[in-house]
Amino acid sequence: MRFSIRVFLLFLSIVVASGQAGSARPVNAEPPPTTPFIIIGFVGGFIKHDNLVHSGVQLAAHLHEDYISGVEAEVFENHRGEDAHQDILRLLDTNHDGVLSAEEKRDARIIIYGHSWGGSETVTLARKLERDGIRVLLTIQVDSVAKFHEDDNVIPANVAQAANFYQTNGLLHGQHQIRAASPSRTQILGNFRFDYEANPVRCAGYPWFARVFENPHIEIECDPRVFSRVESLIRSKLPAANPTLAAN
Repeated sequence: MRFSIRVFLLFLSIVVASGQAGSARPVNAEPPPTTPFIIIGFVGGFIKHDNLVHSGVQLAAHLHEDYISGVEAEVFENHRGEDAHQDILRLLDTNHDGVLSAEEKRDARIIIYGHSWGGSETVTLARKLERDGIRVLLTIQVDSVAKFHEDDNVIPANVAQAANFYQTNGLLHGQHQIRAASPSRTQILGNFRFDYEANPVRCAGYPWFARVFENPHIEIECDPRVFSRVESLIRSKLPAANPTLAAN
């Protein structure tokens, strides 16, 4: 009888221990918060961030349609560079403690693009992130025009890749050549020239004074050849979109 009770108790202890082992979770079992891809666009001149006439705004809208999660795409006026900067810091702060850890900085996946003054603000924002110790995957400038006290020619060393699209016609034209502050750390994908005297582009929806005084400068912005390449460069850094989920 005593033997049977001892066997029963031993069996019961094994069952309880097995159940506890199966339900136990390691302290760090929960996956860390996922940092989204952060896409920041800057419009040129005095254009509003939500003006869908402009290709940079349309590009962000395309990304919103294709990615229901994992990608944050926002457009800012070019005078709101600090707002964009703070938005990036907020998105990187995945544990919401107000301080970016080395791991949170390391997980940053940031792309910045802009046209005209927005191109200048693109480089300025990348330079701010360099001071923060944050890497940038890609910068793209489209007919970049340097703002007062800004340098849109030299790409800071925290940028992995950079591309520049420009034209040389008309009264207003952009930076024709960008270069890396550290060629060993930054790859210049190219300085791509477009000619709108030979290949004019019709820009619907733009104000008359822009078409008269800035025509080639706005042609490069509304040129589908340019922004299809801009969008392709950006999407090459992103995971595959899920249009079925996005549609739902």
